[in-house]
Amino acid sequence: MGRPRTNDAAVGERLVACATEMFATRPQESVTVRALATAAGTSTAAVYTLFQGKDGLIREVRDRAVAGLFQNLTAVPASEAALEDLYALAAAYRRWGREHHHLYTVLFGGAQSFDPSGTVGDHDPVRPLLSAIDRAVADHTLAGDTTLIAVSLWVALHGLVTLELAGTLDDTTAETAFRSTIHAVLRGWATPTAFPDLRRTT
Repeated sequence: MGRPRTNDAAVGERLVACATEMFATRPQESVTVRALATAAGTSTAAVYTLFQGKDGLIREVRDRAVAGLFQNLTAVPASEAALEDLYALAAAYRRWGREHHHLYTVLFGGAQSFDPSGTVGDHDPVRPLLSAIDRAVADHTLAGDTTLIAVSLWVALHGLVTLELAGTLDDTTAETAFRSTIHAVLRGWATPTAFPDLRRTT
């Protein structure tokens, strides 16, 4: 009888789950390979065999966060109204953050934080947002640089979601703040002809 596999997919999943929680809730330097292995009920060798060490495990957690957020945003159907799509994308982003507290924290402020000035890849979560903004600029609803508009929208969303995850806002306040903040950002980039309609949006 062969030796039982100790570094299989199940062990890898336990390590990823433990790493996600630990990287989101503890200082990175305090999360050692030994601590990760102990939390997952395995050996330090498993971390190196499956992920080539702590940095590889961090990348795996972050890659999963990126893939999950990208899948969530690309599932938002595109319509003929770019501004409605932007609002729907913002709502999807917020919903994913609320449902994946630890992954969100790792991705946007944890062990390997998001760089909004980085190169946009084919599976970058910001790509659906950029596409909708491009459409809004093309139909003269919004005016400005696409990247700057995207960053301003992300800053507003990130601030809101971070406050929600910290428990600072109750549900009613958070919902009101979300609607008013997203509309305010869009009004800030609106063209003169589109502004009146946005101004009436509640």
